[in-house]
Amino acid sequence: MTDPAHPTPSGDGRGETPNERSDRNWDEILQELRVTQTGTQIISGFLLAIVFQQRFSELNGFQVTVYLVLVVLAASATAVGLAPVSLHRTLFRRHEKEWMVMVGNRLLKVTLLLVALLTAGVVLFIFDVVAGLLAGIIAGTAIFVLLVVVLVVLPRSARHHTPTQ
Repeated sequence: MTDPAHPTPSGDGRGETPNERSDRNWDEILQELRVTQTGTQIISGFLLAIVFQQRFSELNGFQVTVYLVLVVLAASATAVGLAPVSLHRTLFRRHEKEWMVMVGNRLLKVTLLLVALLTAGVVLFIFDVVAGLLAGIIAGTAIFVLLVVVLVVLPRSARHHTPTQ
């Protein structure tokens, strides 16, 4: 028998109120953002260190452009990944959790896209510097395709194969 104080609007058996569901979803979004933020911080640190290396002056124009694009992607991923924190601070105790979850979900998806582009770009950059432009394009493209598969195709496939209640 269902407790009227804890309805299960989605019928998933969790026994959550809408507020409890929003709280749980918000906590999950924040945890996922923490994971992406750590990776972004590591890549940003790598990019920061490169510019101060002696060999940086040996990069050609294309490599410098790729490097600068990567810096912008890293900064963008950091900014978009931090946006939910600002959103939460602004809306704290205003009973807007459901809206924050919707916006946070979208921001997380944008962050994942930026991190995927950043990761593929870093691979392109490193392979270009070490093994040449063609190797960089091949490696960067391969990593980008892998990221699309694990970040887009696999989750969508799982959604279609998971029975709904």
